[in-house]
Amino acid sequence: MNDVPAPPAQQIICSDACALDSHVDLNQVGQVKLTEEAWREKLTPLQYHVSREQGTEPPFRNPYWDTKEPGIYYSVCSDTPLFSSRDKYNSGSGWPSFSQPLPGAHIGESTDTSHGMTRTEVHCTTDGAHLGHVFDDGPPTTGKRYCINSASLKFVPYHELSDAQKKEFFPDGI
Repeated sequence: MNDVPAPPAQQIICSDACALDSHVDLNQVGQVKLTEEAWREKLTPLQYHVSREQGTEPPFRNPYWDTKEPGIYYSVCSDTPLFSSRDKYNSGSGWPSFSQPLPGAHIGESTDTSHGMTRTEVHCTTDGAHLGHVFDDGPPTTGKRYCINSASLKFVPYHELSDAQKKEFFPDGI
């Protein structure tokens, strides 16, 4: 047990707060429930570690941190649409960052007090996948930075979306 008080939130830099695993109990979250064996068969080891064990992938060494192509980011566990490339920006953190989720996205929040700090953990409410954390240091439009692990996401480029998806997510085109 560590009795040293946590530093004030403003002193914790992004890479420190983003890079730590989460310890929020997500066992009761989600409508898509598979056995641990089925999740391990469906996901790569890194995807499993991040989305099911609340791990964190390395910054700047993940597939979507610098993706600029238009498209939609889905949960890797259930293909639930979560984020649009329109809301993605370069936060300098080394992880994909979004100013907001898609309207009506199935994203839930939990308080994460692991590692001597308080953070807001975000997860997919459809499948319980740990996505990352949301911070109050985002762009002026929302003030939010959804710092998300690439391993929890599946990116579908605009040109691969169905016509219905293009109309839903990009009603005015790209």
